[in-house]
Amino acid sequence: MTPADLILAAESDPSSSPSPSCLDDTLCNLVWDWTRSSWFAESSFWVLIKPLRIIMILLIAMLARYLLNRTIARLVRTTSQTSVPTILRPLRERIPTAPTTDPAAIYPERRRQRAEAIGSVLRSLVTAFVFSIAALMILKELGFDLAPLLASAGIAGVALGFGAQSLVKDLLAGLFMLLEDQYGVGDTVDLGEATGVVEAVGLRITTVRDGRGVLWYIRNGEIVRVGNKSQGWAMVIVDVPIGFASTEEATRVMREAAERVAEDPELASEFVEHPEVLGVEQLTVDGAVIRTVAKTTAEGQFAISRALRRRLVEALENSGIAGRIAAARVFPRPAAPPDQGGTGQGGAT
Repeated sequence: MTPADLILAAESDPSSSPSPSCLDDTLCNLVWDWTRSSWFAESSFWVLIKPLRIIMILLIAMLARYLLNRTIARLVRTTSQTSVPTILRPLRERIPTAPTTDPAAIYPERRRQRAEAIGSVLRSLVTAFVFSIAALMILKELGFDLAPLLASAGIAGVALGFGAQSLVKDLLAGLFMLLEDQYGVGDTVDLGEATGVVEAVGLRITTVRDGRGVLWYIRNGEIVRVGNKSQGWAMVIVDVPIGFASTEEATRVMREAAERVAEDPELASEFVEHPEVLGVEQLTVDGAVIRTVAKTTAEGQFAISRALRRRLVEALENSGIAGRIAAARVFPRPAAPPDQGGTGQGGAT
């Protein structure tokens, strides 16, 4: 007789009863009283308890994931406001001697984007962690021995760690880059080999487009230094040679021109501080070089730099100093010796 026939016979025979060990169990005894089926009473633990436990594990995992994701979402929302958790503050804001200029006050959208990126990473990690624990608990409920599974996973993790060291390095570098706010999408950065505008930031790859339109894919683990030209404020430096003209007069003319640039309605909002003509920066064989500096916003540095150069050159030309610079560069040429076919008269060059 087959096992199926035995089960049918047991179910059709109302006098058959479960084993004494089953009757000692509360659930088995209750099911036997309800159904009078010994087979159903004997298998009640696998038919009822196990599925209920698995469903409960999944519900608890989903609830835990929902609560953790809600906490992360609230953390992301508060990041765009004045009160920012320390873990989400850029490294320079945690240093007591850091400048008082807050880049987030100039670019609040930048902080929001960075918080969203970190929140997305944290939500992915929470989902993977919670459901991995739930999967292990479900396997245990189904009777699997987790010791060999965990040992195999540990060995596989060690092998993966040795075989994918660069991948782990890239992921960790990308995560810390986001936490420390080293750069973001739209920033102009100098990463060594590549200099340009950041187009995409990921945990493993950063994409930068340089001035010639070349798109660079840079692994985060290979970035050893970052020069960010778009965070907070920038310093525009313009050096203008004036030859051997009067430095006092040239400084006065250049200062007036710089002030007119600062008063320009289209550029005034890009200045953090008024431009300043520092004076003679260096002396060369061609004369003196006067330096002008201006503290500007990161986005306006290039427009202000071009405007300052143009206005300074125009001011020197209108004041007549530029003509004197050109005249000072005309040097007398010595007369050629008669035996070389010269006329014995000097010329100019």
